[in-house]
Amino acid sequence: MYPGSPNKKVIVIGGGAAGFFGAIQTKIQSQGKASVHLYEKSPNVLSKVKISGGGRCNVTHSCFDPEELSKRYPRGEKELRRAFEIFQPKDTIKFFESRGVKLKTENDGRMFPVTDDSETIISCLLEEAKKSGVKIKTKVSILGIYKSEDPNEKRFRVQTEEGEEYFDSVLIATGSAKKVWTWLENLGHTIESPVPSLFTFEISDPLLEGFQGLSVSDAEITFKNFKLKQRGPVLFTHWGLSGPAILKLSAWGARELFECDYKTEIYVDWVPNLSRQEVREKLLSRKKENPARKPGTYSEFDLPSRFWERIWENVSGSEKRWSDISSKELHQVEEILKRTVFKVSGKGTFKDEFVTCGGVRRKEVDFSKMESRVVPGLYFAGEVLDIDGITGGFNFQNAWTTSYIAARSLAEI
Repeated sequence: MYPGSPNKKVIVIGGGAAGFFGAIQTKIQSQGKASVHLYEKSPNVLSKVKISGGGRCNVTHSCFDPEELSKRYPRGEKELRRAFEIFQPKDTIKFFESRGVKLKTENDGRMFPVTDDSETIISCLLEEAKKSGVKIKTKVSILGIYKSEDPNEKRFRVQTEEGEEYFDSVLIATGSAKKVWTWLENLGHTIESPVPSLFTFEISDPLLEGFQGLSVSDAEITFKNFKLKQRGPVLFTHWGLSGPAILKLSAWGARELFECDYKTEIYVDWVPNLSRQEVREKLLSRKKENPARKPGTYSEFDLPSRFWERIWENVSGSEKRWSDISSKELHQVEEILKRTVFKVSGKGTFKDEFVTCGGVRRKEVDFSKMESRVVPGLYFAGEVLDIDGITGGFNFQNAWTTSYIAARSLAEI
């Protein structure tokens, strides 16, 4: 039962994943008795859902252990650990599959709709919002949110260009919107300064030139000046390096990289499964077995053949045979394989997707309810909070989880 009046009004600000899920769940959990209004400033809703995962929508990740799952969040691990006990990827899967949207798991754990089309998720959320009675309004320019001083009025006044409206509760699900953070500061909240997370590295180096599109399936990347490292696939791009290992490192080092203006050095271990001695023994073995062959002819260590050839060109030229390779040159190749040094000159983008590190300070939010500790009746979901995950469906899971918990509280007002 919804204990309050059926006229209780809730406004959800933000028409993205967190906003829609929060609005839908508030209607479901209040058994339809809450009056839920979703406002979006742009003409289109769920625009980030549309472009996510290359247009396929990486809905969640198949990590079902709350403790392990929470470790995928550079900011928010402690708070989400308990939140995932309430709502986690299994619950996300159940929600969508019970509405006819089947998900599939890829080799790296990422989960997508079997249609490989984000429109499947968008259609599901739009249909569910319509069916449950969420009142959606787009192209709404909100000028501010104010706490009502009159005890006889509803608790919040929302000022738009069209006038003002009053609501009992507010769910903020606007992502990284600076204007909204200003409103929240005016209401007494602290905003952790926003900086980019999940981005590629701009690197100009002869070793990488002309290889865009090639990838190495397993490499370890370490910052020279920070105690951070990540391991996984690396993708060569026309501006430098990308891929899961780089994106994860950018998330964990978001603040440090911002502070050094994205100018630093990284070490790349292209063969992290092998020690230096094992690499050297393998090179010496090849030299002994194939003295007449050119070293760059056949790729070793599962590296792309063109990249392997480039390594040898940089060290000994393209004409030498194994029998001509000196001990010094073997050492140079070993050094490249185990510790290539690259200068990072800036950050790129991750396709059309973006994540921000920063937002509402986590200590000012009760994560068992997603309610503000500063302003009762004010709730948060998604990236408006100082929470961000690595790539792989984790940021969407944060949106589903926090909006579900907020809705559960909103339905009990």
